[in-house]
Amino acid sequence: MGAKRLDGKALGLKIEARLAERVAALKDAGVEPHLAVVLAGNDPASHVYVRNKQRACERCGIKSTRIDLPNDVSQDQLMQVVMDLNADDSVHGILVQSPTPTGTDELEITAAINPAKDVDGFHPVNLGRLVMGQTDGLLPCTPAGVMQMLNDAEIDLVGKKAVVIGRSRIVGMPLALLLAQKGIDATVTIAHSRTEDIADICRSADLVVAAVGRPATVKADWIKPGATVIDVGINRVADESRENGSRLAGDVEPAAAEVAGHITPVPGGVGPMTISMLMTNTVRAAEANF
Repeated sequence: MGAKRLDGKALGLKIEARLAERVAALKDAGVEPHLAVVLAGNDPASHVYVRNKQRACERCGIKSTRIDLPNDVSQDQLMQVVMDLNADDSVHGILVQSPTPTGTDELEITAAINPAKDVDGFHPVNLGRLVMGQTDGLLPCTPAGVMQMLNDAEIDLVGKKAVVIGRSRIVGMPLALLLAQKGIDATVTIAHSRTEDIADICRSADLVVAAVGRPATVKADWIKPGATVIDVGINRVADESRENGSRLAGDVEPAAAEVAGHITPVPGGVGPMTISMLMTNTVRAAEANF
């Protein structure tokens, strides 16, 4: 039969429609939610991501300000932009698009953002809250989006085995914490490049999350029949049949859809949910300051 596709684009639009109502209520009360995005350098993918975020702001009614900086921007200059945005009471959310240019320190820049405006959810304070089991704050967007998709699909993970492939601070580690939290109660294994027998570990899992950034890393025969597969990867691969000579591919090979019970498509799965969670964090930050 093939797996049921978890449509992140459709779910994201539903979430944004509900957010638009909250934004309208805030505006009626005299508060205009405002997201500031700092884009440093000329990375083509970053420009695409920022445009998508701006469009989502328009759909939700959120004010969006884009600050473009040159590729040779210094660490001190980037930090000053962040400081200025921290001090601007009209700005509720600050996002510094990754990757930042060579010679700058992303971790230091992230740590400089006011935690209350950290709509990416990467500040040490916000990640620390997550470690403490507090999930009512500004959560990392991709993990939060994955949890929304699982909840919407009514996938019960209590006592089930989950494997998260990838241990980044952006996706893998915070998602593992969310899956293991009380109320979700999955038994979580974090796998990575040095994990031995990774295929066998995945075959025992009821949920496999692939967040490694390499196309078709997870093979169909790694998937237990009926398992849920969340493909976080967005990789550009060559495809001569396409007009532009390339296409987007996930970290999971397409044949896995014939084995899994549920699977996220690429594109149209986790990506749109990440953006809708960014919008959610921005509205939440505005509400917290009201």
